[in-house]
Amino acid sequence: MSLLRSASTVSLFTLLSRVTGLVRELLIAATFGASAMTDAFNVAFRIPNLLRRLFAEGAFSQAFVPVLSATKTRDGDAATRNLITRVATVLFWILLVTCVLGVIAAPLLVWLMASGLPKKGLDAATVMTRIMFPYIAFMSLCALASGVLNTYKRFAVPAFTPVLLNVAMIAAAWLGVPWFKTLGIEPIYAVAVGVMLGGVLQLGMQIWAMRKINALQGTSHVAWRKSDIRAAWRDAGTQNILSLMLPALLGVSVAQISLLINTQIASHLAVGSVSWLGYADRLMEFPTAMLGVALGVVLIPALSAAHAKKDTSEYSRLLDWGLRLVVVLTVPCAVALGVFAKPLVASLYHYGAFKAQDVTQTTLALASYGVGLLGLVAIKVLAPGYYASQNIKTPVKIAVAVLVITQLLNLIFVPLFAHAGLALSIGVGALINASMLLVGLVRSKVYQPQSGWMLLLLRVLLASAVLGVLLAWLSANLPWLEWPARPYGAWLRLGSLLGVMVVSGAAYFAILALSGLKLKALIKHSDR
Repeated sequence: MSLLRSASTVSLFTLLSRVTGLVRELLIAATFGASAMTDAFNVAFRIPNLLRRLFAEGAFSQAFVPVLSATKTRDGDAATRNLITRVATVLFWILLVTCVLGVIAAPLLVWLMASGLPKKGLDAATVMTRIMFPYIAFMSLCALASGVLNTYKRFAVPAFTPVLLNVAMIAAAWLGVPWFKTLGIEPIYAVAVGVMLGGVLQLGMQIWAMRKINALQGTSHVAWRKSDIRAAWRDAGTQNILSLMLPALLGVSVAQISLLINTQIASHLAVGSVSWLGYADRLMEFPTAMLGVALGVVLIPALSAAHAKKDTSEYSRLLDWGLRLVVVLTVPCAVALGVFAKPLVASLYHYGAFKAQDVTQTTLALASYGVGLLGLVAIKVLAPGYYASQNIKTPVKIAVAVLVITQLLNLIFVPLFAHAGLALSIGVGALINASMLLVGLVRSKVYQPQSGWMLLLLRVLLASAVLGVLLAWLSANLPWLEWPARPYGAWLRLGSLLGVMVVSGAAYFAILALSGLKLKALIKHSDR
């Protein structure tokens, strides 16, 4: 399977995941608006998500996938299955202890995350944290399964399973909220229950997929006897992964510490600030996940295999291809977020309890995030250039430096722009992070840019400038916010938004084609 086809498969299912995730957010926004209770839910949901990104999708994946890919390339399937079994054993017992401690320490975790919430919000966030904390265990095991499936080039199931979480949360918000109201239980707790149900469904589907490719060894995949657990812990492959996880954990924790600080700051701003940032972040996930995550997922195994074969030219070529796609597809998205954020937010969120003030505040956050979109996506391609060669220390050093820079920017931007200042600091920090990663790869000669970059940049900037003018005119000349929510206003907004997306996308690619860019040549470049 070609890299582009693999990335397209991941992007397609990631798009489905983001669409269902957006439906989930729309339903929550229309039901609860941006209130103290939605702030509480976002804080509670952010705690297991923070740990998921820190351990499961962060340090663990960055250490596990290169080692697993190298083991499969050098030692074959039997050794690979043995490694999977032993790593699963160690991971399971660590997660069990973590979940017990997390449920007990929920009040402290909530206070550390958002001490500025009102008492009702703190109490609700504590309850929901206890409901959702075991979600980290399901997601960590899913990360292991995803790493295995991606190594075996089975990208579809890991990309699809997040849809199950969104479906479970949609069902909880649609059916569970009215039921909880009749029982006299805080309605938003139903959404927290939906998170746990989604975690169970995701893990179940990935275990089924691993069985289909015979990636599991025997009938029992987690050791229960002390001697077997010790053997799994002392296994050379496990120890290699753990040794790689330590610097990776530091690197990933830097980003999560930044998120923790920003959430804490937001909790002390106006009520709804945490939710406004959350709603904007959901829209940012479309371009970052569809392109950045998809390319990162596909590139890590391919880069790891090239590194194992000591094929430096292929390694560099893969990075070059990924970065060219990032520029072609991300720059116009960043322009669109800058000039078209309000129509986008109004069309998708301005219903029910989500008021015009919420539209304005979410728009400010979204446009501020958009400043750093290119950096956020590029990191997903540049970082694998280090991880695949098991060089994790360099990204860690860069991440630490960017954390300090981001918080210094907060001192400037938050007094000026409130919650939008937090988003702007993240965006600028992402650009700095990506720039430092790129310079490091070039200086170490791991990545050598191929010819044609200057002409590509000129073509993209020209097409993006025309796109920006078109979107600015459409934003100013259509009454996006004034259209009534019901009965026809919603269809007018959504239909107009779809039309704008189609027309602007066609205009952008048409200008690229007229300027001489051959997209087919760029695509075929990946299939060498």
